[in-house]
Amino acid sequence: MNKVNKKSLSLVILAAGCFGIISALIMDIMGADNSFRGELLIVGVIAFLGGLYLYPTQKHHKGIINFIFLFPLLFCFAVTVIIPFGLGLFYSTTDWNGIRLTRFVGLDNYKAMFTEISFLWSLIITVLFVVINMIAVNVIGLALAVLCTSKIRGVGFFRAAYFIPNLIGGIVLGYIWQFVFNNVVLNWTLQLFDYNSSMLSKYNTAFLAIVIVYIWQYAGYIMMIYITGLTTVPSDVIEAASIDGATAVQTFFRIKLPMIASTITICTFLTLQSAFKQFDVNMALTNGTGSVHFMGQYLTNGSQMLALNIYNTAITKNSYALGQAKAVLFFIILSIVSIIQVRVSNKREVEM
Repeated sequence: MNKVNKKSLSLVILAAGCFGIISALIMDIMGADNSFRGELLIVGVIAFLGGLYLYPTQKHHKGIINFIFLFPLLFCFAVTVIIPFGLGLFYSTTDWNGIRLTRFVGLDNYKAMFTEISFLWSLIITVLFVVINMIAVNVIGLALAVLCTSKIRGVGFFRAAYFIPNLIGGIVLGYIWQFVFNNVVLNWTLQLFDYNSSMLSKYNTAFLAIVIVYIWQYAGYIMMIYITGLTTVPSDVIEAASIDGATAVQTFFRIKLPMIASTITICTFLTLQSAFKQFDVNMALTNGTGSVHFMGQYLTNGSQMLALNIYNTAITKNSYALGQAKAVLFFIILSIVSIIQVRVSNKREVEM
């Protein structure tokens, strides 16, 4: 087979593979009853990769081979992230009820969520939750990391003990701490401060309870990352500082802290992402309950954060299109804040 015929054959196979993949995805998205769409997708993928491999080129052959090896990962990412996100944008402009849509509504869902007082309240307390926990979790995690890298007995035990809460699922953790906050012993302790009810009975103390549980769960995980960063600080630098007469505090703030700037960036980013997406503990611990007056309205979701608000809008209220619009806004806010945080942290690394 000459080069021209091989090229034509590879292009035909490529086109057939693309047609099969696109057709299978369209049938799946449209909810078609065709039972062969799975087989069509597999055949389409095999044909697409075969056509790429058979394409007669020496200049780009290495790049094609690399793409073939990366294709499974890229395909899974497209199917699980890119395509659902595109569909989410589409559904947010319709009256989709989770099963079918009847008309396009444009930006009406986006306008509606900004007139929903409960959503605005959830957005405010989520931002407050993120700010508090970004500071608290990183400070406590770093303090625990310093403790667990010091020369004290039983360091391995302390590391495991601080990390174990992160292994407990958020739902289970929420119910465990719900028992703790409602337990009579804790209530007796609170009565010493003239507080005669459970912390979960009011929105402000319930919000504080969520903060406490989140710090208890996540600080150990951040501690492990800080431990990794602290152990990479060269020992000869620490010894040189000690010879020069630097105290432990001076060594920490002027040597160790600047040298783990990249670790601080990572931990801050992880804490930001996790705090913004807080859902399971919020649902299990309080389910968003708590009475509060906001913008002249009486709300019963005083401790409901943004992720739980989106869930309740879509599932409980059956407003899937409105919930999807909130999710799109949530994604945009999280992306912008994360990009700003990483850029500021990277700039701070250079300064340190």
